[in-house]
Amino acid sequence: MTAKPAASLPAKASTSGALFGRFGLVLLIPAWVLVGQVLAVLTRFACDTGWSNGVLFALPPMLLYAFACSFSTYYMCRAWPLAARRGIAIVAVFSVSAVLAGAGFTALAAGWNAMLLSFGAPWAGVQSVRPALALMFVSDVVLFGLVTLGHYLTIELARVRESERRALQARLMAQDAQLRMLRAQIDPHFLFNSLNSISALTGSDPRAARAMTIKLADFFRGTLCMEAEKKVTLAAELALTLDFLAIEQVRFGERLAIEHAVSHDAAGCLLLPMILQPLVENAVKHGIGNLTDGGVVKIGAERSGSQLRLLVANDVDAAAASDKTRPPGSGMGLQNVRQRLAAAYGEQAVLHWSVQADVFTVELTLPAETIDKEEDPCV
Repeated sequence: MTAKPAASLPAKASTSGALFGRFGLVLLIPAWVLVGQVLAVLTRFACDTGWSNGVLFALPPMLLYAFACSFSTYYMCRAWPLAARRGIAIVAVFSVSAVLAGAGFTALAAGWNAMLLSFGAPWAGVQSVRPALALMFVSDVVLFGLVTLGHYLTIELARVRESERRALQARLMAQDAQLRMLRAQIDPHFLFNSLNSISALTGSDPRAARAMTIKLADFFRGTLCMEAEKKVTLAAELALTLDFLAIEQVRFGERLAIEHAVSHDAAGCLLLPMILQPLVENAVKHGIGNLTDGGVVKIGAERSGSQLRLLVANDVDAAAASDKTRPPGSGMGLQNVRQRLAAAYGEQAVLHWSVQADVFTVELTLPAETIDKEEDPCV
């Protein structure tokens, strides 16, 4: 599965929706020339005149009408948006406008034909012009409606694209806010406990106090450098998590045992930053911290085809786990992880927790994404 960095936002959608945009004229002119040629053919047979007469009569007014109709209908569509106006009012306004525009340019075509006839050339002008003028009027009204419909479609498409871009931007901002909230949740009590441990070690074991200070600095430097929209490898996330556990191990001593087993193909997979850390923190705080004799925190990961499976398990007090007043899995840490997974992966990510005997287990199933595939634009 291809990893797509959330930071790669689509280009901002143009809200103009104009058919005569940057490349609009390139398509507009040939289209209206074709319409003019069709009208010239109809004029040729309806008025029993020559080919040149029909082309000279129909094509110049139709090209002029093309530009006038395209620009005027665009600004009318902007002034009468579908979301803010009643449908009946829009239909009435554009129907009247189409008739007036058709009548005006039909009169212009009649004047143009009279000027051509004044030259006296057999290849210019249409003698029996009434059928041709009727065709011109009908064509102008119909084309006014079609161009209006085209403008509304492009404007609505641009609006939808802009809404999608804003929704994605809002999701990124929400993820960033969740990560900041997670940092704020971790920092106070963890930093307080760590500093207490360092203070206690300063007199008895200065070397251990120094080592713990370095680990603490490395841990917070790592968390501060993370960005919510950039995924990290499982190996990097595990290294940060193990730094956290190493600091906690100084505080808990032999009461805290750590086991981790991560397969090689799983270590290179990408995931959201600080996904494991809240789970491990819960395991230490609510699991090992409540056991007099301590226990084990286990971390496991393996890749199974297109899925990455993560596991965090810890020993718990069986009596506390059976307390229904605050069931396991209802804490802020798990809720935060669940919300971040839902925002990033939707239904592709699953979080499941269970309590069996005296072991609390959290299992995550995510899409298996790798750096190689993420950097490959062809995937």
